Amino acid sequence: MDVSTFYALFSATCFTLVGLWWNVVQGHAEWMRDPALRRVVGGIYLSFLLPALMGLFAQVGGTEQPQVWRAAFIALAVVGCVCTLRLLARARGDRFVTWQQGGAALLYVLIAVVGAFPGLAPHLGLRPIQAAALGLIALIVLGHALVWRFMAGEARAAEEVATGY
Repeated sequence: MDVSTFYALFSATCFTLVGLWWNVVQGHAEWMRDPALRRVVGGIYLSFLLPALMGLFAQVGGTEQPQVWRAAFIALAVVGCVCTLRLLARARGDRFVTWQQGGAALLYVLIAVVGAFPGLAPHLGLRPIQAAALGLIALIVLGHALVWRFMAGEARAAEEVATGY
């Protein structure tokens, strides 16, 4: 695995997803007026922004200076975990969202653990930066799932209001 190429593509993809998400949000100004929806919109934003930033730090540190990416992954994973747990505490009983946010919080913890204790990764047959990459890929998959659920749920709610059902 060429980690430099992976993280370059990964970061660019995540920043593209951030931009695409904000284009979606611009078309729904009502989301920003409702505090609960604004928190969810912000959570989705972070689900793409934090991995993008981690990818940039992985490129800066790479395998030559792992302390750079490790410190950044720990700090950003803590931010992601705290924000995700705050959103989870406000979840409205939607099992899917609860599962998604719980999974994201767990992934953030695992990414922080890999950053703090890189000696664990070889037990999986991986270099630490590779193990962290797998966690980031899973975070993006969960972020996509949250976007899908949010968009489908909002569309369903709008249809119910429009049709009265």
